[in-house]
Amino acid sequence: MKAEILVSGEAAEGQALVLSAPISFWGGVNPKTGLIADVRHPEHGVSIAGKVLCLPGTIGSSSAAAVLLELVSANLAPAAIVLHEPDAILLLGLIVAQEMGYKAPIAVKLASGKFDRLKAAKVRISTEGEITITS
Repeated sequence: MKAEILVSGEAAEGQALVLSAPISFWGGVNPKTGLIADVRHPEHGVSIAGKVLCLPGTIGSSSAAAVLLELVSANLAPAAIVLHEPDAILLLGLIVAQEMGYKAPIAVKLASGKFDRLKAAKVRISTEGEITITS
């Protein structure tokens, strides 16, 4: 599958975590643990660290960039982020992380109808945005 690159980065590989509901990074993800902290979220308690995080949507907050930056700096960020719609604030966190010298995950845009193909799969995302299911 070909995805559109939103923020470039190194190739990434990991277990896909396809969230079943949108999430707010501010209050929804613990930047000290990488766990989904929102008790109302269906994936509450699941770690996003090292995963290919597939987001059906985000619940906006201008603090999302800061939370993602904290995750990157603590080595708790996803291996890659797959969005079906760009979120400028969230992507800003990746750009700032790169500007600060951190290795930030690649972020790509993929049609939400293709997310189901990634459920429970190990995937690889190339630097060109090619998504391959590896197992």
